[in-house]
Amino acid sequence: MIEHVYERVARAGGIDRVVVLTDDERIARAVEGFGGAWEMTPADCASGTDRIAWAAQHWPDAAAVVNVQGDEPLIDPAAVSALARHLAEHPDDPLVTLAAEARADELDNPNAVKVVLSLAGYALYFSRSRIPYPRQAGAAAPLKHLGIYGYQRDALLRLAGLAPTPLEQSESLEQLRALENGIPLRVLRVAQGSPGVDTQEDLERVERLLRGD
Repeated sequence: MIEHVYERVARAGGIDRVVVLTDDERIARAVEGFGGAWEMTPADCASGTDRIAWAAQHWPDAAAVVNVQGDEPLIDPAAVSALARHLAEHPDDPLVTLAAEARADELDNPNAVKVVLSLAGYALYFSRSRIPYPRQAGAAAPLKHLGIYGYQRDALLRLAGLAPTPLEQSESLEQLRALENGIPLRVLRVAQGSPGVDTQEDLERVERLLRGD
């Protein structure tokens, strides 16, 4: 799965370097086996943001960083390119992520994180619950958050230095730490997301898609 993610991200435009961050020697050996780059990070990194921030401290020449999770084997290289391009063209946007229209079967699935946006396209809230509540159907299309982030390097280091926040802990969603601290998070809308792997069922579905079944 890591190899699929690595190869797709490597095809994206605007990316100077692809590296897998891990605290597990088995993953490092697997990445080395297919010729990828990897860096070992401390085991006590509490989140993906903490892990990538720890590594970014040693990347002084990186103005911005894109974080793709290792459970996205069908990630669209164009989506990664969109984040990289936005970071380069909008240096005043500290954080950026993606969302697509949610499918009906995702609305009540807590593994499919939903997001609501301001009129300017910035995140107002993320939740594992259905948001917005459809009191008036059709007024706002439900959006599913796609677990890929772009950070201006300084914003990443600032975010990782902040303490976990109440909403972040309640929802178990680290992006809420940014919102609770008043850090804007720009959300780019894309036509559709790629299926991540959160459960055994997800894994079996992605394997079928990779086989072309």
